[in-house]
This record gives sequence, structure tokens and C-alpha cells, in this order.
Amino acid sequence: MPTVFTKIINGEIPSYKIAENENYYAFLDINPLMEGHTLVVPKQETDYIFDLDPDSLAGLTLFAQQVAGKIRKATGCNRVAVMVLGLEVPHAHIHLIPMNRESDIDFHKHKPKITPDRFEAIAEKIRQA
Repeated sequence: MPTVFTKIINGEIPSYKIAENENYYAFLDINPLMEGHTLVVPKQETDYIFDLDPDSLAGLTLFAQQVAGKIRKATGCNRVAVMVLGLEVPHAHIHLIPMNRESDIDFHKHKPKITPDRFEAIAEKIRQA
């Protein structure tokens, strides 16, 4: 059974796409810690990131690096945090989170409410960066 991320990649579930190539897909997290919080996933459905073959893992990291550069430019943040966590979706993924201080990446803090129009504006700004 395909994961929710596979359904997003296949266009069965809408997403705020940031970038895509033949092997990887990046889209805004719909429950973000900060505006610009992005998920980067391999199109290959693999549960655990370290089960990816070495070339796929390296490719995912290089793709995430390109996306992180766009996020930093678009948001003006000091850094883009890179986190690998989450058990709720059995599909390898990397969180890229704009941050200005370490407390920006606390998954227990109150999350911003973002409207669909604002999500689209954020995605467009990152895509254009």
C-alpha cells in the first residue's frame, strides 16, 4: 500500500511543491514549525532513511542541500536545520526547517497556523529563490 508521501509524489494528494527531479521530491510540511518548513523525500518508497542504497542517500542529501539554499534565500533565516525524525509515515524523509535560534526547531512548541494562500505564497517564493 503506498504511503501518504508516495500519494503526494504521484499527485493523488495535493502538496505545495518546492522542487522535484526524477528521484526526489520536496514540498512544504502542512504542519510546520516555521514558515518554509519543507520535507524532502526519495521517490523510491523506503521506510528507513539508512536503508536507502548509498547512491540514493547521497542523492537525497545533495537534493536537500539545493532546496535548503533556496529556503535560506527565500526566508532570510540564519540557518536551515536538517532533521531526520518521525515514525508516523513509513517513508524516508528529511525535514528542512528555517531557523534563527535553536528554539525554532522544537517540535513540542505551538505551530503557526498558515492559510492555503499563504502556503502557496511561501512555496512560490522558495521556488523562485
